[in-house]
Amino acid sequence: MKVNVKLLAVQIFFTFLTFAVPLFLAAGTLNWIAGWAFLILFFGFVIAISYWLLRNNPDLLTERMKGAVQEDQKTWDKIFFALVGTLFVVWLLLMPLDAVRFGWSHVPGALQAAGGVIFVVSFYLFFVTFRENSFLSPAVRVQDERGQTVITTGPYHYVRHPMYAAFLVFVIGAALLLGSWLGLVFGAVLVILTGWRAVNEENVLRHELQGYDAYMTQVKYRFVPYVW
Repeated sequence: MKVNVKLLAVQIFFTFLTFAVPLFLAAGTLNWIAGWAFLILFFGFVIAISYWLLRNNPDLLTERMKGAVQEDQKTWDKIFFALVGTLFVVWLLLMPLDAVRFGWSHVPGALQAAGGVIFVVSFYLFFVTFRENSFLSPAVRVQDERGQTVITTGPYHYVRHPMYAAFLVFVIGAALLLGSWLGLVFGAVLVILTGWRAVNEENVLRHELQGYDAYMTQVKYRFVPYVW
């Protein structure tokens, strides 16, 4: 399948604005090293994974470019994305307000650096998930048109939702890197909502994707092995 590269570039650009504008608008300054480090690291990864998918799995890239709201998506999932998308922007606004404009949080530099490392680790977790699962749609739907099957290899051997596990690591790393304790607290809300989505997504897959019931009995944890 041929990918619309121009559309991909436009989507990446507007995603960049979606992140950059709230961060620096709320910070009230462009002189924020942590904010630039966050953007450079994250969008360096976005560009790299987009290029990798373009070369190795264009069908998956095309599926993801359709966006988080699709015609055959479950209604509850569309509502979920509207809510979580709004809360995610609030999170992006909250962290610079906390760490820069008002200075409520005082995160030690060493811990911010550790947050940067954790942030990068989340990219690796995202990558191995993309590498293993060619049906990683942003929308909850069973892709009959693409012959979707249950994925049990790679990170899926350990947890049922490695993408969400990577998001958990992403949230922790981002909040620490940006120096915001409030970002950690509010990020927990995003993770809890993602956990709710995981449970509901499993209900869909159990009923509509052959073999998912058996997979759930083999892999017992959703996000973190031996925890949940």
